[in-house]
Amino acid sequence: MEKLRIAAFGGFRSIPPKAGAAGSDKFAFDLYPRIVKKGHSLIAYSRIYPDDNDVLHAEYEGVKIKYFKTVNKAGFDTLLHSAKSTFDVIFHNTADVVHLHSGANSIWAIFLRLAGKRVVVSQFAMDWKRDKWPWYGKLFYLVSNYITAYLPNKVVFDNVFTKEYFEKKFSKKFDFVPYGSEVKPPPPNTEIFQRFGIDPGNYFLFVGRFIPDKGLHLLVKAFQALKTSKKLVLIGGSPNPSQYETEIKNSKSDSIIFPGYVYGDETNILMKNAYAYVQPSLIEGLSPVILTVMGLGTPLICSDIKENTFITGTNATTFTSGDWESLKQQLTFALNQPQDIKDKALAGQEDVKNRFNWDVITESYIQLLKKNT
Repeated sequence: MEKLRIAAFGGFRSIPPKAGAAGSDKFAFDLYPRIVKKGHSLIAYSRIYPDDNDVLHAEYEGVKIKYFKTVNKAGFDTLLHSAKSTFDVIFHNTADVVHLHSGANSIWAIFLRLAGKRVVVSQFAMDWKRDKWPWYGKLFYLVSNYITAYLPNKVVFDNVFTKEYFEKKFSKKFDFVPYGSEVKPPPPNTEIFQRFGIDPGNYFLFVGRFIPDKGLHLLVKAFQALKTSKKLVLIGGSPNPSQYETEIKNSKSDSIIFPGYVYGDETNILMKNAYAYVQPSLIEGLSPVILTVMGLGTPLICSDIKENTFITGTNATTFTSGDWESLKQQLTFALNQPQDIKDKALAGQEDVKNRFNWDVITESYIQLLKKNT
């Protein structure tokens, strides 16, 4: 068997995930240890921000970790970190094949391929549509699309819709590999509920970054219009807090709780025991959070963007994307029809376990990373 020497960097920030973690971090966290267990070596380039006080890890579950410092400015933090990682791979020969997250990092394929490295890019959502980017950020993404289409050895998409867009635009065929949904049952733990002042089954939950395209402003407005004793728990934030995040957190009341960042088993405990998980996003790739929530068998309420419904089918309660009143109606429906949302959750759990299997996904990535593909 060909033993691969792999380096990875780009969209994810660290393994294991830390403050500012997003879907790319969860993807790396789930995939890379599985690749190492198959007998390959992998070095994950992680970020250190100026105000970090986190414990640094030499490795995690066999994945080697190397850190580089970066800045606290959205977009530029990735650019600087990816530049350092690229030249470390080249000058210290840390890998033969490089896995880049996000087409925005495809520019580094120029240098890596000149150095004889094989480059595989994972392209996620249509990032150039995200409201968080200024005009020059969106322009950079649009230019990067051309580099992504032609320079890497392989490009793999996590959702069929972005893949179709690229295939139509560039008249080329690309690969599709989704995320996995298997989740180990979280340990029984009541301490976290006491810490946050909530009761199991008596709260709605969101976990993620506090940025406009996640639609948190819609969720907060819809929840505040409800008449319910249940609470809304908003886990997370963003690594570079914005005015948007400040405004969301100013919505704080006795019914809306902002615990900050929560990781690992504690996140899954909160997901497993939520009355329902709410994903109000305006833009997504193939959401690892939705897959995790459905894998845990938790009722799900999400926007009806096609990337979400591709995963959920009829097994979630959906609302019209961008419409807070539609979200309010579906939150009300969920409150009035607890058995209906539970039945959908159980059906969805079985469905995603069959369609999104990590063993199959891991082997698919290994094959893409090999030189003879």
